[in-house]
Amino acid sequence: MARILLVDDEDTIRGFLKRGLELDGHTVITAIDGSDGLDRLSESAGGFDLMLTDIRMPLMDGIALALAAKRDYPDLTILLMTGFADQRERARGLDAIVTDVLTKPFSLADLRSTVTRALAA
Repeated sequence: MARILLVDDEDTIRGFLKRGLELDGHTVITAIDGSDGLDRLSESAGGFDLMLTDIRMPLMDGIALALAAKRDYPDLTILLMTGFADQRERARGLDAIVTDVLTKPFSLADLRSTVTRALAA
């Protein structure tokens, strides 16, 4: 299965998504914001198959994280998620580096199927 970096600043969401992804046998490493996510990428020399990150976070948002991650690790598959329409609009120009944007609220089944499709692409 895949090694996934999950970046979200909300503890409850991060925990729920982590457990859901682990149901499919993935190894999930978490980060609490974009800066922490970038640190985790660096520590593992980009050793992730997929990064799932919220867009709206303190310190470094998910878009800045996605841009930095793709620059340093061009083969990394990236999924964004957001509950805010304006943030989804900001992500529109990132089609070349982002596989998909999940709109919150989404079901666990939606997450799992989107991750499966992204990893298969």
